[in-house]
Amino acid sequence: MRVEYDPEAMDRSAFYRFLTSAVVPRPIAWVSTVTADGSTENLAPHSFFSIASTDPPIVQFTSIGRKDSLRNVEDTGEFVVNFSSRPLLEAINATAVDFPRHVSEFDAAGIEREASRCVRPPRVAASHVVLECRSHTTLRMGNCTLVFGRVVHAAVDEDYLVDDRPSSERLRPLTKLGGDEWGTLGDVLHLSRIPYEEPGPG
Repeated sequence: MRVEYDPEAMDRSAFYRFLTSAVVPRPIAWVSTVTADGSTENLAPHSFFSIASTDPPIVQFTSIGRKDSLRNVEDTGEFVVNFSSRPLLEAINATAVDFPRHVSEFDAAGIEREASRCVRPPRVAASHVVLECRSHTTLRMGNCTLVFGRVVHAAVDEDYLVDDRPSSERLRPLTKLGGDEWGTLGDVLHLSRIPYEEPGPG
């Protein structure tokens, strides 16, 4: 027997908890930005994150409400997605605190920076893959804003490359589940895509 849910009849926060527990696992964009005057470098995890386009390469994260990441992207047009891996769990969680905008999560959580190649926001030095992005567009949807960024530069630690691409097993990606739950990679299943073949005559 199924339990039925009607979003319109439920408290919004209750259905949020249901939805984020049902749509799992979710990759985490650890987004670094900088204020327009350059005085504060912010860093925050966003668990609504995906690829929006491959040509041109565009990634997308969602800001629930008007977070510092969104405001800084609107002001500067730039951000960096830093890869979230299992060894960085505690550091990532430490940057999820709702600090005032003038407080840098890099400083508050003791996270080492490194300079980006093409954009102003710094990279997380310990993150094994980074995507430097320039804002493509933003889209307001309900209480959220979708932020689309064109990837203008990418970098990866060479020890995490296999066959010229990042290895999931080496990277040990971290994902967000429901509530306070986080997930790790688990078993990696290898299964080739089945090509379509035209049926033969007769």
